[in-house]
Amino acid sequence: MKGWMRLALAGLVMWAASGIARADDLLKAKIGVLRLSSSAPVFIAQDKGYFRDAGLDVELKFFDAAQPIAVATTSGDVDFGITAFTAGLYNLASKGTLKVIGGMSREKAGYPLIGYFASNNAYASGLKTPKDLAGKRIAVTQVGSSFHYSIGLLADKYGFKLSDVKIVPLQSLSNAAAALKGETVDAALLPISTARTLMDSGGAKFLGWVGDETPWQLGAIFASPKTLTNAQMVTKLLAALVRADREYHDVILATIRDGVVPINETTKPLLEIIAKYTNLPVEQVVGNCAYVDPDGKLDVKNVDNQIKWLQGEGFVDKGFDANAIVAKDYVKAD
Repeated sequence: MKGWMRLALAGLVMWAASGIARADDLLKAKIGVLRLSSSAPVFIAQDKGYFRDAGLDVELKFFDAAQPIAVATTSGDVDFGITAFTAGLYNLASKGTLKVIGGMSREKAGYPLIGYFASNNAYASGLKTPKDLAGKRIAVTQVGSSFHYSIGLLADKYGFKLSDVKIVPLQSLSNAAAALKGETVDAALLPISTARTLMDSGGAKFLGWVGDETPWQLGAIFASPKTLTNAQMVTKLLAALVRADREYHDVILATIRDGVVPINETTKPLLEIIAKYTNLPVEQVVGNCAYVDPDGKLDVKNVDNQIKWLQGEGFVDKGFDANAIVAKDYVKAD
């Protein structure tokens, strides 16, 4: 009996040792990300162990605006950034310090993500729809941000000049929301996850969705040239994310009706993961699920349009296009 116990104990020790060895074999990677549903596949891959299955030990580092993620990726504070395109990101990429390696969220009709919101006073004074934003003070996170670009697209759509609006950069989503509530701006572009508290408390009025007005490729996965020298790490990351992209699309996005995901035994586990990482109740997550291509594709043509628009506005250096910043070895073009 004692001999059997010694064998069993030896087996347990060997099993534990092999487990430790496997953990040691994992490649460590840091990902910079926002606590928004636009990064839902990242949260799914982390929570369900898809990164680990692919051979990665991933640490998520959270930020409050997109541009700092691009800076952190360039400096090496994180290995990968997953967030919205910004002028700052493009300028860094134009200097060779960043490469786009995959697609993430998109503004698309029927998938509520970023909305136009009005202060109560501005709404009462006639600001009822997005096309009424000409001549108004609009809060965004930063000049040249995805929010700024969305306003530019809106101006083009409705025939007013971007210079007809006063862009108020407030550096973070929380600051923009506070300014809207405090009536120091007429309007703001905010993710619904940030704006919902304002809406529920009567602190702001909803005007419309960016995706319904002007669809475009909002988010991407990017990395520094140093990270890209580790092709094994990059390949593992993208494989895990595509696995999560497909599950998110098939389970969550495929069930959306009128912008809302039903809560049932199939959708609830993923909704709870998104709720966990976005610090929102499931009941709010259901109306806040961004579109992501199920194969992780990137709309390269739209990325090129973004660059040209930002260059035309003077936010981005001239002399480069999408081909210069996209890592063709990894990107699946749409």
